[in-house]
Amino acid sequence: MKFILGTKENMMEYFSPEGKVIPVTVVSAGPVTVTRVFEKSKDGYDAIQVGFGTQKKERINKAQIGSMKGANYKVVKEFRLKSGETSEAKEGDVIDASSFTPGDKLQVSGTSKGKGFQGVVKRHGFKGGPRTHGQKHSEREPGSIGGGLRTHVPKGMRMAGRMGGDRITEKNLKVVLVDKENNLLLVQGALPGVKGSLIEIVSK
Repeated sequence: MKFILGTKENMMEYFSPEGKVIPVTVVSAGPVTVTRVFEKSKDGYDAIQVGFGTQKKERINKAQIGSMKGANYKVVKEFRLKSGETSEAKEGDVIDASSFTPGDKLQVSGTSKGKGFQGVVKRHGFKGGPRTHGQKHSEREPGSIGGGLRTHVPKGMRMAGRMGGDRITEKNLKVVLVDKENNLLLVQGALPGVKGSLIEIVSK
């Protein structure tokens, strides 16, 4: 299993050698450092913990600095291995974009853009009310939320509320190009999050 952390950059068009135009997202991938290797015999599960980025040590508590062994990583994440899956990664190893190759299938996770409090038209794709026949200000209203015989609002009723800021996982994406010198990955398609947000990449 290949894995790495990175930040989402911009989107662009990539022209393949065959002349095809491919929409891609540029990801600044790594480098990440393996901070700990979890083993099922000792920890109950198999996983690899990595550290990414740096920040001021004043922003990290002593317990975290101790677990990082004096380092000041901005993000520490675990990548769990499936049963029977093995990895040759050792503590202190550095993983960068060169571990990926064009054509690799990816699973990318990130936090989607926060959109604040939104109405039902934007949040759920409601049509809204009619604009004629005596209607004045009901173009974007949700309509009835009752149920006739009920005396309460049914659980799960789609209504206005907070939208975005959710963990999103996109599957079956593909690596189009690897820039080893600048640690950049060009991933086909759109990825969740705003520019500069954290992205988790796994290739299986």
